[in-house]
Amino acid sequence: MGNECESGDEWRGKEYSFYTHRKCELFPCHDVKNTDDFNCLFCYCPLYMLGSECGGAFEILPNGVKDCTNCSLPHKRESFGYITGRFRDVVRKMKMI
Repeated sequence: MGNECESGDEWRGKEYSFYTHRKCELFPCHDVKNTDDFNCLFCYCPLYMLGSECGGAFEILPNGVKDCTNCSLPHKRESFGYITGRFRDVVRKMKMI
């Protein structure tokens, strides 16, 4: 169940799909090899609320908190289509609350 961004490539190379904030005090907030491809656009991952269905590399801590320290999914240049394509899932999840 995607939208235009998930099914097409029209977002590729567009300014709105990638942003790096090198002056951020936490940049980069994850350990990465190439900071030139580090996308800060989804600084707070909009898929966090999907829990185990987010598609990222996370772990659940003993206290039940979802820890995304080792996940770089929202920070990859190529993840814009995947993340925006999951917005309908986020909306569905919100309706259940």
